[in-house]
Amino acid sequence: MLFNSVQFIFFFAAVFFAYFICVHLVKRNSVTQLVLLLFSLFFYACWKPAYLCLIIISIIITYLSGLGMEKYRTKKALILTASLVSNLAILFFFKYYNFFADSVSWTASLFKINFSMPYLNVLLPVGISFYTFQALGYSIDVYKEKIQAEKNFITYALFVTFFPQLVAGPIERTGNLLPQFKVNHEFDYERITNGLKLAAWGYFEKVVIADRLAVYVNGIYNNLDTSTGASLVLATFFFSFQVLCDFSGYSDIAIGVAQVLGFKLMRNFRRPFFSKSIPELWTRWHISLSTWFKDYLYIPMGGSRCNAFRRYFNLAVTFIISGIWHGAAWHYVAWGALHAFYQIVGIALRPFRTKILVACHLGHYDSSLKSGVFVKRGWQFVQIFNTFVLFLIAAVPFRANNMIDCGRIYKKIAGLPSEIMTFLSSIGSSGLVSSARNLFVLNETVSGYGVKHAAAALMLVLFLLFIDFLTRRERGVQIIARQHWIVRWTCYYAITFAIIFLSVTGKTEFVYFQF
Repeated sequence: MLFNSVQFIFFFAAVFFAYFICVHLVKRNSVTQLVLLLFSLFFYACWKPAYLCLIIISIIITYLSGLGMEKYRTKKALILTASLVSNLAILFFFKYYNFFADSVSWTASLFKINFSMPYLNVLLPVGISFYTFQALGYSIDVYKEKIQAEKNFITYALFVTFFPQLVAGPIERTGNLLPQFKVNHEFDYERITNGLKLAAWGYFEKVVIADRLAVYVNGIYNNLDTSTGASLVLATFFFSFQVLCDFSGYSDIAIGVAQVLGFKLMRNFRRPFFSKSIPELWTRWHISLSTWFKDYLYIPMGGSRCNAFRRYFNLAVTFIISGIWHGAAWHYVAWGALHAFYQIVGIALRPFRTKILVACHLGHYDSSLKSGVFVKRGWQFVQIFNTFVLFLIAAVPFRANNMIDCGRIYKKIAGLPSEIMTFLSSIGSSGLVSSARNLFVLNETVSGYGVKHAAAALMLVLFLLFIDFLTRRERGVQIIARQHWIVRWTCYYAITFAIIFLSVTGKTEFVYFQF
């Protein structure tokens, strides 16, 4: 059941009425938890009922491991290991077995060994990476005694399966979300309307911006024979905003829907394309996952509290595993390795960059800042631009269908200077519009875009950046709430109109469902 479907609207309406009827009439928290759990299980079963058994197995394992670690403290390391291994084994089988089998067979062929592993035709369970990590986070927190093991099975099962964030996050921390289920959240008009407004903005990001950009991105990336270097640059640019709006849109819908019911989920995106460095970008992009890897992998390995070589190793391992988490393919590994390279080079060159900035009077030392140097505003825009360009370079393996395509894409982009020269020389004979159409493959039968479509997409991207700039200090819902009622309702009607009449035809899955 997709968020951007009519079925979900009716489903959520049923949840809304059932939940608040229980809160105000039944007034028993155990009943409201059970109602939410049943709705959440039904929500997940709508994809493939048989895979309910996997999430139930994960719930039982981690629930019992939590109780076991509290009861048998001398054996809690063994119990935690059993919990991690069993859950990761399920994840490996369904998500990574075929990738592993292909890699082993390919490696054997390199050494001319006649060996191949069987290929399994299994469907990837939706959301398995998300709910597995959330459940494992619970086990680790109990082991570290950050929280007490949850005794109520219904409460814990609801923590893992809560439908707004079940299939694509945010990956919640136990200490934040689990206690919220133990309280009946009263009907609050302001909270509900603010949640609906946030969800509406999420729908706008998804169906108006992300899905529209996806048409050109898919048309170019899936037809490399007819694409040009310029079209691939534009498609990669659009893809960066597509995946941002797609996943940020999902997160806003999830956070908004949960808020309507009285639950507060963590913010998952915070204007990432205004970051002045790659490390800063990862504090703003998919925050729930990046902090999960930081808390449960990077810091336990030693983090930055070690020598330089070990720190670089920790970063490399963390980002490569992050790449593998995103997908069982080598181009995702390459994406993770590239971001690890960015981080390592950035750390190694930081003292040199700082000296250059100070020497060129582009900044000055400031011990009160984490970076140790204050950079002038004008140069900050340069840093933002450089960070975005690095993000675009890494976006190629993230979007490419495989490593071979990735190499072809980089090769075509490298030929961009000659394409520009051809474009400039053809303007006089063919005209600006016709030359631009050929340069960017603006052909509706090939890329799905004409010149007008491309112009509209660029306007949407600029609009999104403008909104991000306006909301740099507080959420848009709060800003609009302070405006005159005419301005407020104009904004509400404009967003609603756009969702209804400007959305791309047909339901499309969210990008992160495949992870």
